[in-house]
Amino acid sequence: MAVKPEGTPVWADAMFTDIEGAKNFYGDVLGWTFGEQSSEYGNYTQAYADGKAAAAVVPPMPGQEGMSQWCLYFASPDVAATAARIRENGGEILMEPMAVGDFGSMCLARDPGGVVFGVWQAGTHEGFEAEMTEPGAFCWAEIFTREPEKSDAFFPAVFGYGQQQMEDGEMDFRLYTLGGDTMALGRMKMTDDFPDDIPPWINVYFNVPDCDDAVAKATKLGGVLRFGPMGSPFGRFAALSDPQGANFSVIDTGTTEGEMPKLSDVS
Repeated sequence: MAVKPEGTPVWADAMFTDIEGAKNFYGDVLGWTFGEQSSEYGNYTQAYADGKAAAAVVPPMPGQEGMSQWCLYFASPDVAATAARIRENGGEILMEPMAVGDFGSMCLARDPGGVVFGVWQAGTHEGFEAEMTEPGAFCWAEIFTREPEKSDAFFPAVFGYGQQQMEDGEMDFRLYTLGGDTMALGRMKMTDDFPDDIPPWINVYFNVPDCDDAVAKATKLGGVLRFGPMGSPFGRFAALSDPQGANFSVIDTGTTEGEMPKLSDVS
């Protein structure tokens, strides 16, 4: 597998108090299977889409119990250097750079607007194996923040992203790009429609063959539908919360409608 460019989303995991419940939920909704718990690494359990690494679930560490949430990790050739840039640009390091056996090295951080994310320097674990177009695979992510100007200054400074603004007067949406027009992730301004108690976060999207079917499975198993299903030029998608409160989205990228939005480069 080729080394991913710096700033590429390369991995996602989430802490769950009820690991078996999480495995049953995502197994049914996304078709994941799961490997053995790695007791050496806090019972970290990898999820697979058609036998390919797709994400992971892990119990919370003592003192970190609370609402579950997905964490997205960005590629770095040098996690210590990335951590230094995070600090230089007003971010906060929540977990200092550390080696995870020979799998790689990581840190956890927060941007100046409160968005939590991870950084991953690959060793033997290079990240997602499942292709974005495959059922159950990670395929997209969006930063949701009330302070977009902070994220727009921070993430490009840390990861070297280019920026493109969607020409839409109804929403403030921006794309962060890698090496020209390669899309890395989106950034959405949270409006007053979001309750005050919802913190900023990075919403991860997983590919499904049928969005409506995935929503039906999720809600039957205790998930909450937050938005959609809705058609778009990128696919039919819906936003959900799982039974333990972790937010995520599902998207059927094979079912599209409408024209692609117009984008303008941000200098």
